[in-house]
Amino acid sequence: MASEKVETVVAGNYVEMEREEGDSKSAKNKLSNLFWHGGSVYDAWFSCASNQAHFLHFVAQVLLTLPYSFSQLGMLSGILFQLFYGLMGSWTAYLISLLYVEYRTRKEREKVDFRNHVIQWFEVLDGLLGKHWRNIGLFFNCTFLLFGSVIQLIACASNIYYINDNLDKRTWTYIFGACCATTVFIPSFHNYRVWSFLGLMMTSYTAWYLTIASLLHGQIDGVKHSGPNKMVLYFTGATNILYTFGGHAVTVEIMHAMWKPQKFKMIYLIATLYVLTLTLPSASAVYWAFGDLLLTHSNALSLLPRSGFRDTAVVLMLIHQFITFGFACTPLYFVWEKFIGVHETKSVFKRALARLPVVIPIWFLAIIFPFFGPINSTVGSLLVSFTVYIIPSLAHMITFAPSSARENAVERPPSFLGGWAGMFSINIFVVVWVLIVGFGFGGWASMLNFIQQINTFGLFTKCYQCPHKA
Repeated sequence: MASEKVETVVAGNYVEMEREEGDSKSAKNKLSNLFWHGGSVYDAWFSCASNQAHFLHFVAQVLLTLPYSFSQLGMLSGILFQLFYGLMGSWTAYLISLLYVEYRTRKEREKVDFRNHVIQWFEVLDGLLGKHWRNIGLFFNCTFLLFGSVIQLIACASNIYYINDNLDKRTWTYIFGACCATTVFIPSFHNYRVWSFLGLMMTSYTAWYLTIASLLHGQIDGVKHSGPNKMVLYFTGATNILYTFGGHAVTVEIMHAMWKPQKFKMIYLIATLYVLTLTLPSASAVYWAFGDLLLTHSNALSLLPRSGFRDTAVVLMLIHQFITFGFACTPLYFVWEKFIGVHETKSVFKRALARLPVVIPIWFLAIIFPFFGPINSTVGSLLVSFTVYIIPSLAHMITFAPSSARENAVERPPSFLGGWAGMFSINIFVVVWVLIVGFGFGGWASMLNFIQQINTFGLFTKCYQCPHKA
């Protein structure tokens, strides 16, 4: 009887979600729902796969830097790390989804109304574990998403340069910063339906273009595949892949945008498996064709000859980076809105104006540190390691440490995992591995590499890794 009650709360009491879903069936709203106001399982899958693929931190820039990581790791390690971190990323996304459902169920039992309120990860931590966990989660999540947005701007400038090199990359960063600032007008993740779908298509095209173009190009003369040959490069490459599968910093916001959030469980794993069908062939093919040359060309597009297909890939990635900028920035917008007290206002224009101060530091940081590739690894080791691996694993164990919490849990561990003991064992492994390999060795290596970029190119560099013009 108790389990039936719990099931009712989880599956049936999302009042505002169900009412909106019902309203969506009117003819007046059908067109809007198709392109703008999504919340279904399919929208969540599109959002996760699209986001994975380019934060993948979102696929565009990561997709283009994975061959660079392969040149640091070698082919075998590159493939194994993708599979390993893909699985680990799916596990911690699953933990976040369990904690979200637990938090929301408890609050709805207390008759809390989320009609005009988007639940965020730091609020889940606050509700389950208290203000200190909230503050830690808020710091890491916001800093990660801030630099994730910075990376999108850097990627935009890096990519467009390969179509039009009349302007340097710094100038392109100014231009795309202004373009990405328009995401302040997009209210929430409900409104990314058509963009999520398009983002997935764009990423798929680019991945298969890289694969096919590299195979058709063939290996360059005297190609060498010497990786791994330096420990610093090895752990830098590994950390970029850790970052690649750390795109679930917006899991809670995407779940909240679903009509039935409890269906999220397997979506992220399926999205990750799809992403692997894009990243493994493309990274392997580009590394096979160009080998060690990738060590000084962090953007894979820079090595492929210019063609209509390559230009199409660049344009599609630019659009995807705009979408991903919105994905990364939207949670930051929510936090800022709540801080200044305008989150629950219904005026889109007022909220857009309030959000503008969030974009300015992102723009500025992209101009200071335009190191496309090395910045991914640095963010991965110092921020992603805690934000989406260590904190969710620890939070899950502490939340369900009391026997009463385990007995009353909304969702219990599947039996094939070995119950609570099996689940806690996996969590401990994730925490120890990421702390030592991701944050420890990865942080050391990526910071050394990042400092080397500053010493070589300088801050505010005008055109990072641009070929010298005659």
